[in-house]
Amino acid sequence: MSSPESTPSSAPSAALPFGRLTTAMITPFRPDGSLDLDAAQRVARHLVDGGNDALVLNGTTGEAPTTSDEEKVRIIQAVREAVGDGIKLVAGVGTNDTAHTIACAQQAEAAGADGLLVVTPYYNKPPQDGLRAHFTAVADATGLPNMLYDIPGRSGVEIRTETLIALAEHPRIVAVKDAKGDLAGTTKVLANTDLFYYCGADELNLATMAVGAVGIASVVAHVASREYRQLIDAVVAGDLATAQQIERRLVPAVEAIMTRTQGAIMVKAALKLAGVIEHATLRLPLVEATAEQVDWLTTDLKTAGLIA
Repeated sequence: MSSPESTPSSAPSAALPFGRLTTAMITPFRPDGSLDLDAAQRVARHLVDGGNDALVLNGTTGEAPTTSDEEKVRIIQAVREAVGDGIKLVAGVGTNDTAHTIACAQQAEAAGADGLLVVTPYYNKPPQDGLRAHFTAVADATGLPNMLYDIPGRSGVEIRTETLIALAEHPRIVAVKDAKGDLAGTTKVLANTDLFYYCGADELNLATMAVGAVGIASVVAHVASREYRQLIDAVVAGDLATAQQIERRLVPAVEAIMTRTQGAIMVKAALKLAGVIEHATLRLPLVEATAEQVDWLTTDLKTAGLIA
């Protein structure tokens, strides 16, 4: 049995595959909808300054469904230039086509990514056998560690507990971004595998860490990285009271960004309010936050102490 000092819950961030705090980063666009790599670099540096160990690029919050494969490569390269080699870059490569996902994984590896985020194939609703074959094929295609993204609310299909346990046998499937919210299932997977869990639902960050997640993959951290860094450090130190205090203070921000409308819409508006980006442009079918939504957001971020 491992000593307490060597358990995932107490391991230093650098010893974990993707650290402890990672943000699912937006992809900034100019008002005409073109890629704004200068703004992407500013956002990346802002997140690193806030205490992130890793950044997830080209995920859902990064509007991956509406960026081209070539743009995804340019984003990885630009962010690497901005943050250097000390920050891990996890590239979202998941699609609902296994062959396309493999191609995206290989181009991300060539572009310098440190790991892959592979979402459950969406819309075509594959059976669990199909999920096992899909994730295995993607993991076989590169030398990078894979984080599986379990988000049935978007994909339409969960990665069942027994499927996760089976997939954990693959040497390059090392982590799960969990946005399913099944804490009992998470506990069972953690009891039967060596997978590292990262909470992918900001409203459950503390709860998921309490059952054994090593960190979080956040959207709200765009404007609350320092606070989430403190929450994580408090959990690792066994200071539950401090962690609870931080999470409760951030409730208005989580609700404002994650429940008013689609998260990328609100987090771009939040970054604009915080002065990190100049334009909150999104690509259709996503649209910018309304004036009313921005008013709500402003009030909630002030209540959470995230903007003046």
